[in-house]
Amino acid sequence: MHPNVSRVADAARRAGLDISVERFPEGTRTATDAAHAIGCAVDQIVKSLVFMADERPVVALLSGVNRLDPERLAAATGASVTRRADGKEARAATGFAIGGVPPFGHADPVMVLVDRDLLSHKVVWAAAGLPDAVFAITPGDLVRVSGGRVCDLAESPAA
Repeated sequence: MHPNVSRVADAARRAGLDISVERFPEGTRTATDAAHAIGCAVDQIVKSLVFMADERPVVALLSGVNRLDPERLAAATGASVTRRADGKEARAATGFAIGGVPPFGHADPVMVLVDRDLLSHKVVWAAAGLPDAVFAITPGDLVRVSGGRVCDLAESPAA
């Protein structure tokens, strides 16, 4: 097992959750790619987005169909400035490369925010440390194991 995948599985196990990681050679880097490979709806894919909030890293977990609202992220973090982390910042904060960032098992403690929309599913699929590795998890376990705080992060639909 790849060390990144082992780190995610070990973090889940320490939290009392046994996950089954699936690897897809065609890749699961984007939400659409992941949904196609898994055979689920795009809204069941957990996007793990790394942002900087006043230069502090934060991992925002959103449904694959949603876009993050920077103003909502700022409000949730209390930050005056938010921006997407670059690849080096994302890896430094989480220990994982963009495209494979899991919701937990990060190299250092990092704030995790979970968009409320993910809670509407029975099961969601998240990255397991590599761009081709994913695992299924209930939204309740996602929040619990990630230590995430549930809030509204997605852009509101256009009226």
